Amino acid sequence: MRAEMIKRTPLAMCVAMFAAGLLLSIATPALGQEVMQSAYHDFRLVPVVEDLVRPWSIAFLPDGEMLVTEKEGRLRVVRDGLLLPEPVQGVPEVVSAGQGGLLDVVPHPEFEANRLLYLSFSKPNETERGTTAVIRGRYEKGALTDIEEIFVAVSEGRGHYGSRLVFDGQGHLFITVGERQAATRGDLYAHPAQDPSNHHGTVNRVYEDGGIPDDNPFIGDPNIRPEIWSYGHRNQQGFVIHPETGDLWATEHGPQGGDELNLIQPGLNYGWPVVGYGVNYGSGTAIHEGTHKEGMEPPVHFWVPSIAVSGLLLYTGDRFPHWKGNLFAGGMAGEQLARLTLDGQEVMREETLVQGLGRIRDVRQGPDGLIYLAIDGRRGEATAILRMEPVETR
Repeated sequence: MRAEMIKRTPLAMCVAMFAAGLLLSIATPALGQEVMQSAYHDFRLVPVVEDLVRPWSIAFLPDGEMLVTEKEGRLRVVRDGLLLPEPVQGVPEVVSAGQGGLLDVVPHPEFEANRLLYLSFSKPNETERGTTAVIRGRYEKGALTDIEEIFVAVSEGRGHYGSRLVFDGQGHLFITVGERQAATRGDLYAHPAQDPSNHHGTVNRVYEDGGIPDDNPFIGDPNIRPEIWSYGHRNQQGFVIHPETGDLWATEHGPQGGDELNLIQPGLNYGWPVVGYGVNYGSGTAIHEGTHKEGMEPPVHFWVPSIAVSGLLLYTGDRFPHWKGNLFAGGMAGEQLARLTLDGQEVMREETLVQGLGRIRDVRQGPDGLIYLAIDGRRGEATAILRMEPVETR
């Protein structure tokens, strides 16, 4: 009962955590030497690189290089702690408008042998804002070559492209696609996210070369896109797979309230916009029929009010030993980093590590076991990659 209360009710969760004597450290951080406190580890926030323009995603390569996507369409290289002046050549043209642009970057699991990078982006097409697409190319000497387009979503709209990428280590690539801000007027069941004949609001599963696995859940149904793994999502911009259990986790933007953490399972409908915890922007009027409905999967955890979730990390390192196995969710509107303690597939506790940091767009674990944050709009228009470094264990 207590776990269910914590999982489903944010207010009750806070009360239970407080009663249990857990420290919620909510602080406005100063970068550099000032120590931030948390329930288990104290840490510092150290700038790694600045002078970026709207960083969206971080990736680490075996040779120590860090790659950063800039939303406007540049793939940047950080080498030996320095941001190289020239972006990577060969990156495809993007629709850099609104929420569109160059989005995720992920190296192939065997990058050291094949040098393959995967990029997701808003691809120009006959519509004004394009659609979500994924390419792969060979990365050598500051350039992408041998580019192949492996996925193009059937979708259209103003924004909400997704789009995070995750490999499962078994030859598959998972791809999120947002619901493209399609209106929820009229019949909620007629919304594109409830119509899997398109890719609005979906998680998709393909082979590493873009082929379609024959064990995808909707193979053989002519009315459903064969790439679809799950549907009924809004805009999933945090995505990670547990390296030991194989659990696939995604954070999803709600509207005004109702951000979600979902455990993604094949063939399930996650309910947008029929069920949820948010309301219409501005007016605060209802969107959904309710929060639960038979045949629609509820979230494992949710945020009311929204923190605008983006970037998701499952920590596996040794530098913060008491955080091992925890999820870390970035927040943009909330300008915060949330740490979620898991017990199997349930969230037992939430701790806010920092606030007022800026719009946290991505959260990644580096090869050094430290946690890196991509900040899009820290302190006005400035942007940076920051690193969390441990000070002591509490």
